Amino acid sequence: MSSTAQRKLIMELNSLLDKTVVVVTTDGKVFEGTLSGFDHPTLNLSLTNVKVGNEFYPKVIIKGDVVAEIMSKEEPIFKIEEFAKILEEYFPNMVKVYSEAGVITVSDRIRITEKGVEGTGPIADRIRRIFNEYIEERKRKLGKE
Repeated sequence: MSSTAQRKLIMELNSLLDKTVVVVTTDGKVFEGTLSGFDHPTLNLSLTNVKVGNEFYPKVIIKGDVVAEIMSKEEPIFKIEEFAKILEEYFPNMVKVYSEAGVITVSDRIRITEKGVEGTGPIADRIRRIFNEYIEERKRKLGKE
């Protein structure tokens, strides 16, 4: 696997941290829980609040060599490409998207990630308001209020 592909995989796994996932093992066992950690490159996984069939476990560690699939149960609240298009309407030709890093920049000074807006000044304040409205709307849409 190329280093770019490895970086993308790690970023995808990072985006699943603290989210509900379904893990299917090579023997067909299904675990549903919150991804609380993983080890790269072994892909050992740590899940909390885990349901396996009709049984519940507060924590499960799954050895990476038995992981066949990891599936997200949640649609992300922050969609980087979608939000970048919104920003482009307000700040034409000033928005850059770094999908691999999960970052948007405006004027190369203000940084936006799923965690919020980094920067100061009137433009950052305006982006912060747009971001907060976007997140609230996405939460309403996904029923996560």
